[in-house]
Parts: sequence; C-alpha cells; structure tokens
Amino acid sequence: MHAGVQEMDACMKIIIVGCGRVGRALVQQLNEEGNDITAIDVDASRIADVTQKYDVLGIVGNGATYDIQMEAGIEQADLMIAVTATDELNLLCCLIAKKAGQCQTIARVRNPEYSKDAKYLKEELSLAMVINPEYAAASEIARVLRFPSAIKIDTFAKGKIELLKFRIPAGCVLEDYAVKEIATRLHCDVLVCTIERGDQVLIPNGDMVLQAEDLVSIVATPANGMHFFKKIHLFSNQIRTVMLAGGGGTAYYLSDLLQKSGISVKLIEKNRERCEELAGLLPGVTVIHGNAEKKEILLEEGLENTGAFVALTNLDEENILLSLYAKSRMNGKLVTKINHPEYEEIIRKLELDSIVNSENITAESIVRFVRAMKSSVGSNVETLYTLIKGRVEAAEFLIRSQSSIVGVPLQELHFRENILIAAIFRGGKMILPRGQDTIQIGDSVIVVSRNLGLHDICDILV
Repeated sequence: MHAGVQEMDACMKIIIVGCGRVGRALVQQLNEEGNDITAIDVDASRIADVTQKYDVLGIVGNGATYDIQMEAGIEQADLMIAVTATDELNLLCCLIAKKAGQCQTIARVRNPEYSKDAKYLKEELSLAMVINPEYAAASEIARVLRFPSAIKIDTFAKGKIELLKFRIPAGCVLEDYAVKEIATRLHCDVLVCTIERGDQVLIPNGDMVLQAEDLVSIVATPANGMHFFKKIHLFSNQIRTVMLAGGGGTAYYLSDLLQKSGISVKLIEKNRERCEELAGLLPGVTVIHGNAEKKEILLEEGLENTGAFVALTNLDEENILLSLYAKSRMNGKLVTKINHPEYEEIIRKLELDSIVNSENITAESIVRFVRAMKSSVGSNVETLYTLIKGRVEAAEFLIRSQSSIVGVPLQELHFRENILIAAIFRGGKMILPRGQDTIQIGDSVIVVSRNLGLHDICDILV
C-alpha cells in the first residue's frame, strides 16, 4: 500500500541513497521514528558510520543501479529518498525506483537550472517531492530579514500564522510578567509556546514568569506579531541593505529573493570565476571579489552601516568568526549559516541572532512528508518544525474527518503531558484556544509538543 491513500503501518520501509550530512540526518530521524531504513552510499566509510550508530541496514554501491536497488529491497519499499551530491544521480535513482518498485520517491535537486523546472520534473518523473536545501535555507533567511526582531520564524496555515522566536533583553517590559498577563496587560493576541532558559526547555503555563535572556517562542498572526513587538519595544525598522559573505547556492537564491523585495544586496566572494558568474546571474546585486575574512574589506564595503550581515561561506568556523566580528562592529541583524548541528549549542551561547542549517530544513521537509504518509485517515501532518532539536517540535494537523477529538471542549479532553494546543485556524481566522473551544473538521490545529513523532491529532491524547 503506498502514497497514504489509506492508513499505513506505523513502520515504513524507506531507502535512503546518499549518506552525506542530509542523508545522515534523515537516517537518524527516520530511524528514531520507528521506520525500517536501508542506507546506500558508494563510500564504505559512510555506510560503516551510519550502521554503527543506528539500527539500519547499509549497502555499499551505486544507488542509481537496478541491481543495488533490488538488493536494498526496492520492490517492498514505501519510499526512496535520493540525497547524493549529484542532481542527475538523484533523479536517475528516482526513475529506477519508480520502475522497479512503484514506491514514492523524493529527490534533492540543487542546481538553479533544474530548480526552475522543479514542477515539470515532479510531474513528468512522478516524484513525490523535489527539495532544494539551498533555496529552502535562503527562504528561511529572507523571512527572518523581513522581520528582524525575531531570531527564527516558522509559518503555518499557508503563512497566515507564524511562530516567532525571540530573546527577552534586559530591561524589556516583559521582564517579570507572568505568561497570562501578556493578554491582559498588553492587549495582544499572542500565545507563548516555549521558553528556553539556560539548559531548561519549558512549555509554560499561565503562571510562569518571564525573565531577561529567556528565549521565547510565540504564536500569532503576522499582524498581531508585529503589534506585539511594537508593544514590547522590540520592533525593528525594515532592513534595506544586506551584506553577504560567501557566494554559494544559498547566497545566489537569497540575493535573488532579497533584490526582488527591494532590498539592496552586496555579496563578497573570494573566487573570481564565481564572482563573474554571479554578476551575470544577478545583475541587480553588487558582487565584490574579495576575502570576507579580511576585516578591512568588510569595513571598506560598509559593514558598520549595513542593516544585516549574513555569513554563508562553506566553513562553519569561518561563519561563526565572521558573525562575531560583525556583531562587534554593527547594530544590524546577524544570520549565521552552519552545516554541522553540533555547533548549534555553542552558537546559542554566543547569542549570534539567527542560525540557519539547510540540512535540518531539508530533513524536516522530508520527515513531514513521511509523517503525512503514515497519518491515519482522520488527520494529516501539514507542517512540521523542530523548535528545539531533539526536545520540542511544532506540528500542524489538518482535521479531515470525525474522530474522538472533534467537537469536544478542550477542557474535557485528557492530553498527554507537555502538549500545548497553540492555535486553531478556521475559516481564514486564527483562534487562540481556550478551554471551551472545540476542534472541528476542516480546522488546521497547531500543536507544540515534547512528545516527538506525532503522526495523528489523536496522538496528543492519553
């Protein structure tokens, strides 16, 4: 049984071709969610690494060959995910999988030329998903730059609801407020979902008191979120100038998105040939040949007066150092791209504003699709975000039919621990749920939970 037409078994057979950073992240997360994983890679050391760390089957070989896919059990597979470093190889993997096994297929496609044809490729090759990590990362960065008060912005209900993360600075009006006082004293329609305080991760009740340096996530409509930040005097003016360090795929997509929004972009890249290529692709962007590691170049190009600085080189260490230097010389927004998730904890302590990891974004998108395949006929996972890695996630469920949760006042339902109904979206409007509210068929329901791996809305009940 495929494609989630009816309820699927909790355990799905998934083949992952390519065990680079994205592949490893997928192996880890999908394995933890109880799926039967087979990993394929031409590099024996990568296969040895994932099979030693996780309870998965590993095959050394070319995943784009019929024999290797048959060895991996493609005929019994529910899903094949191709995330090798080569777009063409990924597409070929999917073609063979469709012919040999009739399973769902997902391909990572990074080349901008192919990305423009993503819709065509998806339809003609019958792909379930085409994912571009660099474009996904660029889209997330562009969102944050449009609302610089927030460290991270996740969207639900097709952009009608936002989950915004921010840090409470010392002296902020929110200091010493109980969570329930935000509505009464500030008259703002927002809901506090999570509080990160040191090493603690809390899903708060109304009596919890906010403190300076807390990392807080709220749910709100875009307009209400803006109103809230103005009320607490954290609203930043629109960013008009952005400096990018590094000229890779993410920088290309981000430059294109920003200039289309009317933002002036200055991009610094040390490879001359890449500079010439980018200048041709992005005529509205100022492309500078230079090494962003040299402080004088950043200063000469106006770092101190720019609205935002985004570190996008291929080296995490370089990005961290560039952002630390930029923080010391400017008051604008900082965004740091990292590739290795183990650095996230370090960066959080350095308070470098927004952190973006394209591998995490890609893995989240694919895991969301897998959850949707495994959903029951009653509800479907529409959107999924990791709020705090390995500890808290937010999922949006579309309620498709009658179930034990529909029509019952929330105060009468018995929820599992550490579950928060953050918002209900109905008829184009967001409802901040109260005890007497009910969930109805057709609603989108946003759930914040420390119980990872929810597949169906009824999973939130005891």
